[in-house]
Amino acid sequence: MHILMNILWLYFLGQIFQDLLGEKRLVSTYILGGLSGAVLYILAYNIFPVFSDVLPVASAMGASASVMAIIIAIATKVPNYVIRLIFIGDVKLKYIALVFIVLDLISLGGGNAGGHMAHLGGAIFGFTYIKRLDSGIDASVGFYRWVSAFSSFFKSQKGKKVRMVYKNKSNPRTSTSGSWHNQETVDGILDKISKSGYDSLSKEEKDILFRASQNN
Repeated sequence: MHILMNILWLYFLGQIFQDLLGEKRLVSTYILGGLSGAVLYILAYNIFPVFSDVLPVASAMGASASVMAIIIAIATKVPNYVIRLIFIGDVKLKYIALVFIVLDLISLGGGNAGGHMAHLGGAIFGFTYIKRLDSGIDASVGFYRWVSAFSSFFKSQKGKKVRMVYKNKSNPRTSTSGSWHNQETVDGILDKISKSGYDSLSKEEKDILFRASQNN
């Protein structure tokens, strides 16, 4: 059941994340969020005396920290985005994120304290990543380049040719209306989503957001 819930949350909220921020950032947040959860897990078990008795047999597995990073990241980006939950109804992302955080905090005294500590590690990364992104610092850029280079290396070992694509930077990007939409336009659309939801966007605004996510 735990794995199934992770898959469902990742599927639905991952789609929202990808639509707004792009596939590259989704992949980077997923991987780095999982690593952040692992780091906090290791630090907690080696620093806090309460874990000393179980340290010799402690182990961690799963992708919950990665999923938590996605949930908290997208809830931080568009906190008022509304999704419909079965048996509950319309709920804003910020409340979903808050419930997850509270549940992990109150579960730290239980039998799976390390797992919940890892969840919080992923949550911390998701929150700080979006805050830094909003300030103009994309922490995923260098990581994704490294992943791409690593992937390209193995592809080249299989005899596949690497195709170089050069973009003409002198030509501005065009939209359906023939005008270039800068970051301020995208930010305005994201603000509209945060206040009124994705369904409030016009077709042109959805197209602009989609193209922006492909360029991220």
